[in-house]
Amino acid sequence: MTTTTTTTVTPDTANGFSIAALVLGLVSIFAGFTFIVPIVGLVLGILALRREPQSRTMAIWGIVLNGVMLAGSVLVTLGALAFGLAMLPFAFVF
Repeated sequence: MTTTTTTTVTPDTANGFSIAALVLGLVSIFAGFTFIVPIVGLVLGILALRREPQSRTMAIWGIVLNGVMLAGSVLVTLGALAFGLAMLPFAFVF
């Protein structure tokens, strides 16, 4: 007589933080340069690294995408500010 063992299959643990970080990283690429979306995605990615070790790859990609977009938006903002300040003396020339 053979014995069969039953194993219960549990669903994978939730990996919502890493998915959210990755989605926010992709959204920040297509939605333009903002500050809030990459910051939220960066925080969610860091939380996902600590809480969800099984979805480490998605969390790392979310952190990279959000970090690059945040750095890009900071550089564009600083460049626009510098250009505006450099052109300020010519603002009142007719």
